[in-house]
Amino acid sequence: MEISVTDAKAQLTELVSRAEAGDEIVLTRHGHPAVRLVPVKKRRDRKALRALVEEIWATAKPSPGPSAARSQDFLYDEDGLPK
Repeated sequence: MEISVTDAKAQLTELVSRAEAGDEIVLTRHGHPAVRLVPVKKRRDRKALRALVEEIWATAKPSPGPSAARSQDFLYDEDGLPK
């Protein structure tokens, strides 16, 4: 639905309700689209985010390969001196 900013002023409450329900509301200025009313996404609460992170960590597998502590050993000889 497109509606002019001037007309939208009188119907703002109804337009907000329609946008929250999923309707696309475009406000126009001088016949050209200017802005779109969209509902704000609800943020997840901290408990839900924490549960999600814990689930991801529980299923994550360690990456194969050398540890970071030993990743540059090839640069040194057996005495620990640079090659």
